[in-house]
Amino acid sequence: MSDVIIGLEVHCQLNKLNSKLFCGCSTRQQGLEPNVMTCPVCLGLPGALPVINKKAVEYAIMVGLALNCKIAEHTQFYRKNYYYPDLPRGFQITQYDYPIAFDGVLTVDTDGEERPIRIRRVHMEEDPGRLVHQGSIETSKFVLVDYNRSGMPLLEVVTEPDLRSPKEARRFINKLRNILEYLDVFDGSLEGALRVDANVSLKGGARVEIKNISSYKGVERALLFEISRQQNMRRRGIRVVQETRHYDDERNCTITLRTKEQAEEYRYYPEPDLVPLAVKSWESELKGRLPELPDAKRERFKRQYGISDSHAKVLTAEIRVANYYERVAERCDPRMAATWVADYLKGELNYRDRDIRDAFPPEKMVYILEQLSNGTITDKGAVEVIRALLDEGGDPKDIILARNLAKVETDITRAAVAEVLKENQAAIMDYKAGKAQAFNYLVGMVMKKTGGRADPAEVNLLLRESLECT
Repeated sequence: MSDVIIGLEVHCQLNKLNSKLFCGCSTRQQGLEPNVMTCPVCLGLPGALPVINKKAVEYAIMVGLALNCKIAEHTQFYRKNYYYPDLPRGFQITQYDYPIAFDGVLTVDTDGEERPIRIRRVHMEEDPGRLVHQGSIETSKFVLVDYNRSGMPLLEVVTEPDLRSPKEARRFINKLRNILEYLDVFDGSLEGALRVDANVSLKGGARVEIKNISSYKGVERALLFEISRQQNMRRRGIRVVQETRHYDDERNCTITLRTKEQAEEYRYYPEPDLVPLAVKSWESELKGRLPELPDAKRERFKRQYGISDSHAKVLTAEIRVANYYERVAERCDPRMAATWVADYLKGELNYRDRDIRDAFPPEKMVYILEQLSNGTITDKGAVEVIRALLDEGGDPKDIILARNLAKVETDITRAAVAEVLKENQAAIMDYKAGKAQAFNYLVGMVMKKTGGRADPAEVNLLLRESLECT
């Protein structure tokens, strides 16, 4: 996709704040009845004046610093004028000429290569209300408006058009989300917490903006569809027009909303009810409050625990996984803990479409690894305990007893080997004839006969010894 050009505008709610951007209404509006978390300010009633949430400004600066941006000497809010039912004032309070942070960079792993993606700007704005359609936006017979979301503090992170594929765009968004969660300014699991506008074009063609993609997976799917649409038009000699399109997640397609607006059409002008903020002087103190971020933690994990880069990358991608791993690693072999948290536990959670918050406590993982280390259970037994804990809960000690997962003694393994060899003469002949897979078959039969409770290394050894004497 070398001719694909993608730039993103990522809207992130600062939903860890207690109150909205310009009023005292709570940001805890998820699951509430519509239009109950509102006040004259976020409803845009005449005479209601906005008051800036200082904590929101601090969070915005911390995000800018985490994205390696320059912090503005001073920043200013503007009115972006347009009418839409979710915007009761008729304008949105946002930033224009003086964003709070600019000229940053975020590196993204692109199939083993770290590629820098430039951040053009980070600016603050208020979220509009939420429009609810019956069915799709094209066929809905009516539209409902919920103003609970109106005034939620938003950060808009705007990239330069540096992304070259939908996959790369998804990885950028995942990394941005992880950084925001490391900063503890954002909970990405909440509905509507992150929404994306994507600008996409083919080299030499017109730029199309896809609005309000509301799911992480949706970004990649929307871009794949839109790129395919533009490529098909180019092949047929049809010109792509500059426009704004909507992504229909259910039908997996983009549809025309309107021709693309230019910035001057919004008639931006400075917000007269909010004074400019001199924020450069805040930078030093806020820089000292930044936590260890994913890339730094990844390097520390490799250095401190001696684990591989691939394991460190998986373990540090999410702050909760990193914290979980460290609680296990402080009581077990760190490399063994890395394998079992990054590969087995994460794998089982992914299979169930769950995350680390749904896992059992780290203390239970420590117990499992201790039983594995002292030879009480095998790898297969440990996996079965993990699966049982995720699906049914309980105590790992009880699961090992109830399911008879304790590793069998050598005598039982030796007897199983003897039985398998007696029952599988054809496989022995194949092995003698040089067919390596015959040996693997015999190993599998021994493991089956012992219910997976034999030590695979011991089975290998006993089988080879027996076959040499056969």
